[in-house]
Amino acid sequence: MVQKAQTALTPPHNRTADPCVVVIFGASGDLTRRKLIPAVLNLQNAGFLPRNLAVVGVARSPMTNEQFRQEAEPEDKVLSTEPMRAAWKALSERVFYHAADATKPESYAGLVDVLRKIDGQVGAPGNYLFYLAVSPRFFAPIVQNLGKSGLAKEEGGRWRRVVIEKPFGHDLPSAVELNRSIETVIGERQIFRIDHYLGKETVQNLMVFRFGNGMFEPIWNRNYIDHVQITVAEELGVEARGDYYDGAGALRDMVPNHIAQLISLVGMEPPISFSADAVRDEQVKLLDSIEPLSPEDVLHQAVRGQYGPGEVDGKSSPGYRQEEKVPAESTTETFVALRLMVDNWRWAGVPFYARTGKRLPKRVTQIVIQFKHAPAMLFQHTSVDRLTTNRLYIHIQPKEGISLRFGAKVPGPVLTMGAVEMDFDYVDYFGKVPSTGYETLLYDAMIGDATLFQRADMVEAGWAMVQPLLDVWKALPPRNFPNYPAGSWGPADADELLKRDGRHWENSGT
Repeated sequence: MVQKAQTALTPPHNRTADPCVVVIFGASGDLTRRKLIPAVLNLQNAGFLPRNLAVVGVARSPMTNEQFRQEAEPEDKVLSTEPMRAAWKALSERVFYHAADATKPESYAGLVDVLRKIDGQVGAPGNYLFYLAVSPRFFAPIVQNLGKSGLAKEEGGRWRRVVIEKPFGHDLPSAVELNRSIETVIGERQIFRIDHYLGKETVQNLMVFRFGNGMFEPIWNRNYIDHVQITVAEELGVEARGDYYDGAGALRDMVPNHIAQLISLVGMEPPISFSADAVRDEQVKLLDSIEPLSPEDVLHQAVRGQYGPGEVDGKSSPGYRQEEKVPAESTTETFVALRLMVDNWRWAGVPFYARTGKRLPKRVTQIVIQFKHAPAMLFQHTSVDRLTTNRLYIHIQPKEGISLRFGAKVPGPVLTMGAVEMDFDYVDYFGKVPSTGYETLLYDAMIGDATLFQRADMVEAGWAMVQPLLDVWKALPPRNFPNYPAGSWGPADADELLKRDGRHWENSGT
C-alpha cells in the first residue's frame, strides 16, 4: 500500500510571511478579484500570513473600504467551508482601499499618508509590497512615482519591493529600455517580475525531479534524449481581450516568458544551490545557448497560424477575425510552433520543439521528454517489430503530474511488447489544495525569495530568442491566414516541422 504524503500546508522556510502592507495598483481590475485576493485568502487560511499584514487596493474609481471588501469578496464556492469563511473574516478586516491615479505624481502624497495610518493600525513595520496589476504602459511611470514620493526607498531595516506583471516589454529594445528605466529607481533585488506559470507545482517540481533523483539526471542529455516537446495549448479564443491580443499575438504573449521559462528549467545545468541567483544564473546560461535564428531559419524552423471558423467541443466556433474587437483583416498570429537548438555540451543535436495556440482541441500544458530508441537487434527473431519509445510526460495544466511510458511484455506464450504508463498525479497523492497559481509567488515576494521571478537578463534573453521572428514576420505578412480551423491542433505546417526530422507531435498524452 502506497502511503500518501501529508496534505496539511505548513509554511516553507519554517516561517510566515514578513509583516507588510501589500499595495495593489489596478485593484479594480479582473486580476485582483479573480487571482490576487483569493491567493492572499488561501495564504491566510493556510497559516502563511502574520496578523500584522494588510492589503490596500489602489485604483481611480471612488470607493469606500467596505465597498472594496464587497467587490473583492470571493465567490460563495470559495467560502463554502467554515475555515475559509473564518479566514476571509480575519483578512477582510485588514483590506483597505485608496482612490488615486497612480500615473500622477501628485497622487502619492495621499497614498503615503494612508500607508502610514495603516502601518499603525495593523502594526506593520513599514514594509511595502507594491503589485502592479496594471497595463504595461504604466509600469515605468508608477515606479518613477514611487521613487519621487520616497515610497521605494529602503531605510531603517524596512524593505520595499515591486511585483511587475507580464508582458515586460513588447520586443527586445523595449524590454531593455523598461529595465533601464525601472532600475534608475529601484535595485534588481527589489524587482519581482512575475510569471504565474512558475507558481504551478509541477513547474517548481522540475528542479526537484531532475536534481533530486539520481536516476534521471545521468540520462538528461544528448546521449539518451532524442528531443523535447513543449505544448501550451488553449481551448478558448481571445474572448473579450481582442483589442489587447491583436496588438500582441501568440508569440509575444507566450514564448519569451512562459515557454522560455519552461525551456530553461528543462535544459539548465545543476545550480550550485537553490538560491535565487544561482538558479537564475543557470537559466540565463541556457537561454543564451539557444542558437539564434537567421532570417532563413525563421522561414523553415518557425510556423505561425491563425484560427478560422471550426468546431470546439462539438460546438461551432467563430474564427479569430470574427471575434469581438478584432479587425476583419487581422494578420495577428494565434498559433506559433518553433524548432530550437541549444548549442552546448549537454544538448548538442537535440531539438527543442515548442508550440502554443488558441482554439486548440483542449487546454493543456505539458513537456514531453522523448528518449532514444533502444537497440533492436535483441528482438530480431521475435514477433516484436518495433520497440516502444520511452517518454516522460510532465503535465503542468490542467492536471498536474508526471507520467513515464515504457515497454513491457504482453502476457502470453508469444513475445510481444505493449506500452504501459506509470502515473504520478498531484491531487491523488497530495490531495487538492485551494490554489490560484499565485500563492507561492506572492509568499516568495513577501519573504524576498526571487528564485521564481525573472531577472532583467532573463527577460532580455527571452526577447532575444524571439526577436528574429518578430523582425521577419513584420517584414513578411502572412498570406494564408486563417490557416487552421478552430478545434484542430494547428496548421499543417506545424506537423511538417517535425515530419522533416522524422518525428511527430505527441497529442495522445494531451
